[in-house]
Amino acid sequence: MYVLGIETSCDETGVAIYHSEQGLCNHLLYSQVDMHSEYGGVVPELASRDHIRKLVPLIKQSLQEIQLTCNDINGIAYTAGPGLMGALLVGATTARSLAWSWQIPAVAVHHMEGHLLAPMLEENPPSFPFVALLISGGHTLLVQVEGIGRYQLLGESLDDAAGEAFDKTAKMLGLGYPGGPKLSELAEHGTPQIKFPRPMTDRPGLDFSFSGLKTFTMNTINASEKTDQDKADVAAAFQNAVAETLSIKCKRALKQTGLKRLVVAGGVSANKQIRASLTEMATKENAQIHFPRPEFCTDNGAMIAYAGCQRLLAGEQQGLEIYARPRWPISELSAN
Repeated sequence: MYVLGIETSCDETGVAIYHSEQGLCNHLLYSQVDMHSEYGGVVPELASRDHIRKLVPLIKQSLQEIQLTCNDINGIAYTAGPGLMGALLVGATTARSLAWSWQIPAVAVHHMEGHLLAPMLEENPPSFPFVALLISGGHTLLVQVEGIGRYQLLGESLDDAAGEAFDKTAKMLGLGYPGGPKLSELAEHGTPQIKFPRPMTDRPGLDFSFSGLKTFTMNTINASEKTDQDKADVAAAFQNAVAETLSIKCKRALKQTGLKRLVVAGGVSANKQIRASLTEMATKENAQIHFPRPEFCTDNGAMIAYAGCQRLLAGEQQGLEIYARPRWPISELSAN
């Protein structure tokens, strides 16, 4: 079956078509970064309006590129949450309307489930069960995954997510938006001379907290001469602290569950230092580690099309109501 995937949870408009036997047919992505960078962050109203302008043309282009028509599509998957309510509603109303007019089923997909399953799009996908680390601008989660929809939350961020801490630290350093990639680039020119804390690693448990690390970073910046080298050194020390903190928690999760397979996904999983740190930890623990390719780390329609396809094949679908949830715990998902 051909499934059209739609992603509009924040500031990227993603469209993809996935076939249940052939795999990913194509995917298109339009980023709003240039528009939001003028304001130093995402402006929800502008994001929603831009999704309205871009979504339908991207769907038409996606069909044309692989020479399909609406009659070939067997189902539609759309991100229903979590995310910005206005942005989610653009995707949900478009998907639900197209499904009704094309007389095919539609299914609401959890954004973080899409990220969690993104490595399944690779040539050597992980097999169940595994531990998943989901790190993005809005979420930092450790999840034990037994199968699609069979998720046990092991730990989560009690305040700022890792990606949010990256963006706020980048703003302190005057790097602009989007902060995460710019901070990582700056860190390549620095050395982690100052020992930053590894928050909540000196106590048991798998929860995260990055607000204290953010405060420590701000105090370090204020105490420095704020030269370019000072900023690069702070960026390097901050990034190392986050990477090591994530590695320590993932090591604990693997030992706690007894599993030897780790999946790392979400926008922050594209960070080279974090990948290197987690890979080194997994190697020492004799565990397999899986990442999605960088283009599938950020928000994209491919992961939504894949996740939606699996749920449609299991017989799941939504009714005619427009379904969107800006807050949606992954633990509430049903199993296939």
